[in-house]
Amino acid sequence: MPITVTTSSLQEENERLKRAVEELSILNDLARAIGASLNSQEIIQTIVRRSIRALNAEQGVITLVEEQGHDSMRTLVRTMVSSSDQEEYHFSQTLLGWMHINKKPLVINDPRHDERFRGVQWDESVHSLLSVPMMMKSELRGVITIYNKKEKKSFSDNDQRLLAIIATQSAQVVENARLNEREQTLMRMQEEVRLASKIQMELLPDSSPEFQGYTIAGRTIPAQVVGGDYFDFIPVDEHRIAVCLGDVTGKGLPASLLMANLQATLRSQTLNIESPKICLERSNRLLFQSTSPEKFATVFYAILDSQKNNLFSSNAGQDHPFLISTDKKIQRLKAGGIPLGMLGDFMYEEESTSLEPGDTLVIYSDGVTEAMNKNGELFGEERLASVLADSHHDAPEAIIERIVAAIKEYAGTTPQSDDVTIVVVKRQ
Repeated sequence: MPITVTTSSLQEENERLKRAVEELSILNDLARAIGASLNSQEIIQTIVRRSIRALNAEQGVITLVEEQGHDSMRTLVRTMVSSSDQEEYHFSQTLLGWMHINKKPLVINDPRHDERFRGVQWDESVHSLLSVPMMMKSELRGVITIYNKKEKKSFSDNDQRLLAIIATQSAQVVENARLNEREQTLMRMQEEVRLASKIQMELLPDSSPEFQGYTIAGRTIPAQVVGGDYFDFIPVDEHRIAVCLGDVTGKGLPASLLMANLQATLRSQTLNIESPKICLERSNRLLFQSTSPEKFATVFYAILDSQKNNLFSSNAGQDHPFLISTDKKIQRLKAGGIPLGMLGDFMYEEESTSLEPGDTLVIYSDGVTEAMNKNGELFGEERLASVLADSHHDAPEAIIERIVAAIKEYAGTTPQSDDVTIVVVKRQ
């Protein structure tokens, strides 16, 4: 029995084949265009432009999202491309929420009368939209939305199918570009942190100072790559040297920047002022004026005189240093005061301490005594005093080694939570 083929059915088949060829051409061209780039913005712009052209629409937007938690998403990128002079439309959070829940294509050809979005305030010029999800491993990674079919037409099932294929084809490419950019950003950040650490270490003394009748040593161990602890040895004249140790609030890069500011401030004041008390008072005013209220620094500042064998010191919130004599007698320096930067004007105390032959002064940041073991217990001042009593005859470098070793043994596998800085001054 012969098969009868009508003219209309042939035309329909021809139209279907023609549309299929056109779609394949669009998809192949898109694949070549976005496959040659690793720039996510460039890729997104290309996808939106090709989608607008393929669907004969006025505007398009890709909104990339990232899941924050249960039923919560954060918009990462919103890229709009337009083929008209219309004001850019904004993909509403209501539509984004719908897509997050349903994860399927959405066609709205009569926005103002669509029962699903009765509460949405549509732009006057929006007469139709087509939105499809960009899925990765069953998770929503983005949404492609095309606005306003030209000539006031409605988006068809074929339009929906084509845009869904574009979204599926594009999702992996966009995700790869985003991951590549994140990796590049991370690498740049790691390099910047490495350079910041190098610069910070260069700001600190690179060797122990030679000072008549005394041996002096210092070390800092940041909790992160860079830290907020600081120590310095600043020559005043032939017989005097300023010794200081500071600890600024926070850790990491922000703390390291404030530490550099603190160092510059103290050094500038040391060159012009001989009194530790006045040095801290002026530094406090400068720091208060140049930092936000939550930023401050604890500082021990002293001037050591090798002719008088005296230590003139002032303290802005730092732990009181230990002074150990040759007979193991342990004292604590007493002068105190609030951290720098807390109040604009504050009168700091100053004390004078005689140093006898063999006396050892140990200055330290709270990262020493507040080091914790696996049970959350602090290393504490008593353990530090015990280490100092056993090692006070050692050279300053050796004393620092003993303290650091005792902290590490006590902490065990517990990560270091704060910067550790120690300065030791010993009269020969």
